Amino acid sequence: MSDAVRLDVWLDVACLARTRSQAKELCDGGKVEVNGVRAKPHRLIRPGDRIQLVLGPALRRQVVVRALAERHLPKAEARTLWEDVTPPPSEAELEARRLERLAPAPAPPRGRGRPEKRDRRRMERVRGR
Repeated sequence: MSDAVRLDVWLDVACLARTRSQAKELCDGGKVEVNGVRAKPHRLIRPGDRIQLVLGPALRRQVVVRALAERHLPKAEARTLWEDVTPPPSEAELEARRLERLAPAPAPPRGRGRPEKRDRRRMERVRGR
């Protein structure tokens, strides 16, 4: 086993992202930091690195890399590759999650058809993507 693995590959193998493509999008979108520095998908990670992921508007996750793998593993084994060190959510984060559940983003009116590019970009910004 090597001493370093690409970040996007490791996020996929460790089941922190559904696919390698999604892991790449998270990195390209600035949603991933390694040791406090914004990381690109090709960055090499090593055991002991601290990774912070932003998975939603009020969902942040911090993990410490414990082991490396380049190939997919059973999910139970994949979860041993990292240790979750996310601090408990603050009252403001809990309130934001509750409000998001109670009042999701409004859907466009029926019959308007597919949103235009400007509208799609605005909706993505609101959703935090």
